[in-house]
Amino acid sequence: MKHIFFFSICIFSIFTPLCTLGAGASLYLSPASGTFFVGSTFDVSIFVNTNENNINAVKVDLKFDQRKLQIASPTAGRSFIAVWISQPTFSNIAGTATFQGGVPSPGINTSSGLVSTITFRATNPGEAVVSILDSSRVLLDDGKGTNILSSVGRGVYTIAIPPPEGPKVFSPTHPDQNKWYSNNSPTLSWEKEEGVTDFSYGIDDSFYGIPDNISEGDHTSVSFADLEDGIWYFHIKAKKGNAWGGITHYILLIDTLPPAVFTLSFEPILRSPVMTTREPIVSFITTDSLSGISHYELKLIDLTKAPQKKETGFFVEVSSPYQLPSLATGEYEVIVRAFDQAMNWQDCSKKIEVIPIEKIFYITKRGINIWTFFIPWKILILIFLPLIIVILIIAFWWRKRQKNLRQKREALKAIGEKAKQNGEEIKQRLRGI
Repeated sequence: MKHIFFFSICIFSIFTPLCTLGAGASLYLSPASGTFFVGSTFDVSIFVNTNENNINAVKVDLKFDQRKLQIASPTAGRSFIAVWISQPTFSNIAGTATFQGGVPSPGINTSSGLVSTITFRATNPGEAVVSILDSSRVLLDDGKGTNILSSVGRGVYTIAIPPPEGPKVFSPTHPDQNKWYSNNSPTLSWEKEEGVTDFSYGIDDSFYGIPDNISEGDHTSVSFADLEDGIWYFHIKAKKGNAWGGITHYILLIDTLPPAVFTLSFEPILRSPVMTTREPIVSFITTDSLSGISHYELKLIDLTKAPQKKETGFFVEVSSPYQLPSLATGEYEVIVRAFDQAMNWQDCSKKIEVIPIEKIFYITKRGINIWTFFIPWKILILIFLPLIIVILIIAFWWRKRQKNLRQKREALKAIGEKAKQNGEEIKQRLRGI
């Protein structure tokens, strides 16, 4: 019965247009901001404001930054939901969570109805965003299941590195624990307090790593070579007297790979890569699996000038879509360089040609333009070379045929002349008789 109750509401909501009896309902998070240390947990509550409407069902779809947050518990505390269509679901791999349930008629009218409270664990430093997606629903108790959700909120949380409990650690190669580096061979150093005799340290991919009680010596620096891409945690503790002290965790963010390969698209375009507009718009986008995209830079090269005067240009920071400056008629190369947060970069280039719009027939280095048609030289050669060969064969055959006909006519003429001579001789002989 619970399932039938909620499904019937959802079916109505799909086929019923948005209709509000006043202001629409809203979903929001509390707290909407805050600062939390890596390794700690904190709660974020989902609330609904019905804006004086009676509602009887809620569906909340969440998206969170799975690189910095993980859900430790999807539900905690109280909730006004009386009937859960299913247990709240979440994925720490995809960074998603879903809650859907309702209350029997006459529903609930509230400005701060608690849907659920999620316990997040902070895993990596940086800014983490938790968003309520537009696919969420707040259904009116009107017998039709009208969706009255008009606004959704989000939370922005700062994940900070906790203060050291052990030796103070610093790195000449990776000085900022919040920044990604392309150097995968870090060096770390630490301070040595008076009375410290030993250090124990290690490096792994878990913030919760603990060094063993075996001394690594009393030196104050260490280097690691060829670490794999990803997030690494250096753990160290000091021994003073017979007791080991607290642990310091130092974070290393390593990304040696460039952003993904991408393409450039231009508009308006007559035919790739030819265009008549003097100020084309170029669009581009790519991704980076680890550190993320930092920014894009663009360089425009004029290929129509003599090699010794060719303008190589310089890179300028741009965003997509980007309108190129006014271009004269000619050929250009557009290069877009994508940088990730570790300053690895990936280039994508494409040649374009700007032609006068008034020219119907226009010869280029790559072929012939006939208004909206472009025929490359290769195609022209493939088309006309066999045609020329056929024409030559036909011409040779015709010439040979004409020669044969001429020879036959001359032979027939010679035969006629011979026959005529023979006839005259016969006549003369007959006269003599």
